[in-house]
Amino acid sequence: QVQLVESGGGLVQTGGSLRLSCAASGRTFGSYAMGWFRQAPGKEREFVAAISWGGGTTYYADSVKGRFTISRVNAKDTVYLQMNSLKPEDTAVYYCAADYNYGGASVGEYDYWGQGTQVTVSS
Repeated sequence: QVQLVESGGGLVQTGGSLRLSCAASGRTFGSYAMGWFRQAPGKEREFVAAISWGGGTTYYADSVKGRFTISRVNAKDTVYLQMNSLKPEDTAVYYCAADYNYGGASVGEYDYWGQGTQVTVSS
């Protein structure tokens, strides 16, 4: 079992920045690929970014590429999502997730999920 707790969400103006954190506990964090997803009201949960277990491979949704950066510090059992140049369409609940295999862009690939943190971008 892996428990995930997100933090760092909040209200920010268009063009602002936020850094989300996801703290993991339980089984060895470094064995898991990690992902960030988001879900806006009335919409399906969508992929944002993912990072391999060692941190050497990252990939992003086209909608956030160049603005968001995913990173991890395995010694701290934590994964981060740095979000810059935020837009109103980034407003959503953001979830981190853990995958014991390779990670990916599909919700179904992930084994464990956090409870989410709200990000609201005002125009």
